[in-house]
Amino acid sequence: MDWPIQQVAQLAATTSRTLRHYDAIGLLQPTRIAANGYRHYDERALVRLQRILLLRGLGLGLPAIGEVLDGADDADALAAHLDWLRNEHSRLDRQIAAVESTLTRMKAGVPLMAEHMFDGFDNAQYKEEVEERWGAKAAAEGDSWWRAQPDADKGQFLRQQQQIQADFRAALESGEPASGDIAQEITRRHVDWIRAGWQGREVPAEAIRGLGQMYVDDPRFGVNYGGLEGATYVRDAMAAYADRL
Repeated sequence: MDWPIQQVAQLAATTSRTLRHYDAIGLLQPTRIAANGYRHYDERALVRLQRILLLRGLGLGLPAIGEVLDGADDADALAAHLDWLRNEHSRLDRQIAAVESTLTRMKAGVPLMAEHMFDGFDNAQYKEEVEERWGAKAAAEGDSWWRAQPDADKGQFLRQQQQIQADFRAALESGEPASGDIAQEITRRHVDWIRAGWQGREVPAEAIRGLGQMYVDDPRFGVNYGGLEGATYVRDAMAAYADRL
């Protein structure tokens, strides 16, 4: 049994053009091509497409997805995906419950329960990426430090981050140069915040420049500063700050 490309595109909430592109780059080849030229996909091809979409959802690029698909058995890989999805589902459920509780209490005018506000807001989802960037030791130390923090301290830490991000956006909108006194004071606070996350270790100039560039290179970080323009502004401010060290 197989399905024509239009039906597969509709079922997978994608487009025929995308499926043809996957074929062109060797990521997902059709099972057969009918006499009318239409591509058709069987069950095994649909499983591969499911894996592609899951990996795309994790942020992997197409070349990396091809390597992953060629390196593991479909059943084993889907089982690993399922474990991740279940863990992520559980984490999101906890986040939803925490935010709902906060909103309910705010509307009712009753005191917030700090010990419940940050359930599900952990950094374990970035464990592998942190290990790749800075090593397993740094990842383990950072995770242990965060988990050991009282909920009130976690909340203060997150609020500091949000205020710094808002101040950077406001400085950019006001026309403040990235090397100006106001931007540099915000950057100083940002470096202090990073130092706290590094458990008090000094943040060298090279690391400051590298982190600033990461905000530009990785849109997941850049979005916190208003997108590419904001991330570029923060990078330039951090580079100017590092030059003064």
